[in-house]
Amino acid sequence: MEYLPFVNIKQGSDSVHSFSNGNTLPLTQLPFAMTAFAPQTSSESSWFYSPRARVLEGVRITHQPSPWIADYGTLIFMPQKRSPEMRPIRRRSGYRPDQAVLSPHFMQLDFLKSRCRLRLTPSERGAAMELAFDSADDNWLSVLPLCGGYEAKWDACSDTLRVKVDNCGGQNTVGFAMYTVIRFAPGEIDGEAILAGTENALSNADNVKGEMAGMHIKLKGASLHAALATSYISYEQAERNLNREIGERSFEELRENGRRLWESYLSRVEIETENEAQKRTFYSCMYRAFLYPHKAYEPDANGEPVHYSPCDGKTRCGVRYTDNGFWDTCRTCYPFYAIVARDEYREMVRAFVNDYLECGWLPRWPSIGERGCMPSTLIDAVLCDAAVKGLMDRDTMEQAFEGMLKHANVPAPNDDYGRSGVADYVRLGYVPIEAHKESVNLTADAAYGDWCIARIAELLGKKETVRVYDERAKNYQKLFDPETGFMRARFADGEFRPGFIAESWGLDYTEGSAWQNSFAVPHDVEGLAALYGGKEAFLKKIDALFETPPVYEIAGYDSEIHEITEMAAADYGQCAISNQPSFHIPYIYGALGETEKTAYWTERICREAFSYEDDGFPGDEDNGSMALWYVFSTIGIYPFCPGKNEFVRTKKLVKSVRINGRAFDADRYAGHTVPYEDLI
Repeated sequence: MEYLPFVNIKQGSDSVHSFSNGNTLPLTQLPFAMTAFAPQTSSESSWFYSPRARVLEGVRITHQPSPWIADYGTLIFMPQKRSPEMRPIRRRSGYRPDQAVLSPHFMQLDFLKSRCRLRLTPSERGAAMELAFDSADDNWLSVLPLCGGYEAKWDACSDTLRVKVDNCGGQNTVGFAMYTVIRFAPGEIDGEAILAGTENALSNADNVKGEMAGMHIKLKGASLHAALATSYISYEQAERNLNREIGERSFEELRENGRRLWESYLSRVEIETENEAQKRTFYSCMYRAFLYPHKAYEPDANGEPVHYSPCDGKTRCGVRYTDNGFWDTCRTCYPFYAIVARDEYREMVRAFVNDYLECGWLPRWPSIGERGCMPSTLIDAVLCDAAVKGLMDRDTMEQAFEGMLKHANVPAPNDDYGRSGVADYVRLGYVPIEAHKESVNLTADAAYGDWCIARIAELLGKKETVRVYDERAKNYQKLFDPETGFMRARFADGEFRPGFIAESWGLDYTEGSAWQNSFAVPHDVEGLAALYGGKEAFLKKIDALFETPPVYEIAGYDSEIHEITEMAAADYGQCAISNQPSFHIPYIYGALGETEKTAYWTERICREAFSYEDDGFPGDEDNGSMALWYVFSTIGIYPFCPGKNEFVRTKKLVKSVRINGRAFDADRYAGHTVPYEDLI
């Protein structure tokens, strides 16, 4: 059976700044590949693609993991006719979205203004591209930057264009550049007519350098065939990537290779459904599961992995991955990879540890450089899950453990690294109001991180460390207020912040209120229940969460953030399934043995809040994390606590499931958990 026909890569892309239906991009990209491609419909913001737009500004090389992070290392390819334009508003062309072909391994777009059809199929670090104009007169391919510095040089002897761009957000990168080599088929380019320069200063030239410069390649006829590859290291390395990944392979060979590769990933979980819509939603989500993190390493002349290190700009040995927010992805993505992408997961954790060895801190939100976008160090859960599931060798584990201990105890010189408020956390056992905003989440995440440290210490035979960090893992209890039944922020003197309102968003809580953020204790749900007086009383609190209308107040934000709007729109009480802090909430019932209540909510949410359509998610999809909430809930399991070798069970929502070629039926388990060993 083929699964690609069920994938809509536009799922979740119908989003705007104020309301997210996914905030995704339709990426034509190989699994975990370094380089992706997407249509650009507007350059005015990070929301550069809309499925509703009727115009195109070109096809973009993109690495963007989220519009909130923004892009880096971009180039835009635009077919034009007669006088080529630089500015997006001048060059843009009408197109018919319903006639566009957008799939994981192939893109086809018709530019109406230039009467040109563009076809593209990706490799791991590049692509093959074809243009077909309707006539042979005055046709161009513009190769343009999005922003920043641009260098390009045409080599007539080899029909090759070399382009360097340096656009990169964030402060934690040194000497970043993307080098692109574009090799054209012999005899298709008029090398004497190439235009180069800036918007107001174009001239015939074979090279150009400057801010927002660009180059326009003149075709001799109506067709063009090109192969390209990128590198973060050098032109020489980009040439190496081009020869290794594309070489003399035809467009159709590359397209077929991409199709086979995607089918091999999508088929790792096979389902039979009652209806096609459910299958389309499921495999569209499966596609999103394998986009991030992006590889950021390249095979050298000997085939050994090397990478650009953003900490110092040097080329280093070993693997590297980027474009991932662990605050989001630790909850679902890596536990999923532990089942169906074990080799890739091994390589990823090695790469994350390489970051620690190179810059002194484990990554939090790397997007080529460290962005530090979300709080805390939930990479602890990623590393712990890999360790307990046998996906980390001893040396890597020792190095990871060293990095985890560092950020658990040592303040970082830069707020983008380490645990925020760590000095006070170590001293008081919680992050006080005075130390940092969102102190409730920082404390809960630190306690979970401490539990993760204890589990790795256990594997390493460090008994005293296990004792210390198991005790620290109970620190969440210091914020519990028995009077209100919520986790509340404290001052350093131990007093709670006055004027508590459970529905008040922000301030002491990350992207939520006390309702969404008081139950983030996946490592000790039984201990959390005990604070309420036992399982029954605690589950009544969770009942109340679902029964309380999605009302809210705004305390820590200047205005209503999109996550608030999405919670109210979804209307599952105070369960904001639109955002990661609520992902585990329906599963709290199941974690305490009440599987039927979990099944009620997961079935309802999957049915009502998810689809394969362009507006198919209830909130930010975030690097596969929300897509995999749907995948897990559909097949009947959930990784309630990454770092434990078990999954909480719910009712499967399909007729049958096969994982890695083996039948799996969550409904056959009598207990409320499924052992990890049964899934691999």
